Amino acid sequence: MRIRIGVATLLAGASVLAAILVGAMISGAGQNQSTTAPRTSDGKPDFSGIWQAMNSANWDLLAHEARRGPVIALGAAFSVPAGPGVVEGNEIPYLPAAAARKKENAENWLTRDPEIKCFMPGIPRMIYMPYPFQIIQGKDTILMASEFASASRTIRMNTREKSPTDAWMGWSIGRWDGDTLVIDVTDQIDQTWFDRAGDFHSEALRVVERYTSIDRNTISYEATMEDPKVFTRPWKISMPLHRHVEKNAQLMEYKCVEFVEELMYGHLRKKPSNQ
Repeated sequence: MRIRIGVATLLAGASVLAAILVGAMISGAGQNQSTTAPRTSDGKPDFSGIWQAMNSANWDLLAHEARRGPVIALGAAFSVPAGPGVVEGNEIPYLPAAAARKKENAENWLTRDPEIKCFMPGIPRMIYMPYPFQIIQGKDTILMASEFASASRTIRMNTREKSPTDAWMGWSIGRWDGDTLVIDVTDQIDQTWFDRAGDFHSEALRVVERYTSIDRNTISYEATMEDPKVFTRPWKISMPLHRHVEKNAQLMEYKCVEFVEELMYGHLRKKPSNQ
């Protein structure tokens, strides 16, 4: 028995096959476009964009359970979300005296945490606060700007220039280690904290950050802290940073100074005379 296949049938089959192949090519191209990290004209990973950490590290770097907030009248509105922690080994290696101070800081968080007073957050805290930050990348200079209090930092690439003085956001010198951006941060003042749990440092703090692209919209972030006045050894945190991809992504204004004026300076208000 001889089976005859018409020309129309062959053409239809070929059309279907072609459609499948084209669809696969388009799908593959789309996947490649969504996962391949962009690069600059000189071949370096391009981190330009708006990024944000999606964790509870700003409340506590270590693993912690959910707990009620410091103002009972606010109920759940100011409670602390649980978190698995971002510290390698889940331990911050304090010297004995520093551990006692950390405990005291935690007990007096509402009056001591610099965030409450709208002070600059320092590094690395700026990276994992619950606010987005923007990276604008150039060849010799990289700018990072946070939504929180308009805090910003300048990363000077491949230079030995020294900091003129200590500052809230420190002094950042960057370099490339293959496809990883490495930033050495020094000269921070001792008044910034790592989180709301009272974790702190001295003016001797040195932070080494590493930014590595995982895909187009994700950065692997690591920061190693070294401070011989406060810690017995260096320790490290790590977390992913996620790109804001919404159509209207932008930094909004969050100039919180006006929110804390009464808290900080209300007692200085001139009282009206009784005359």
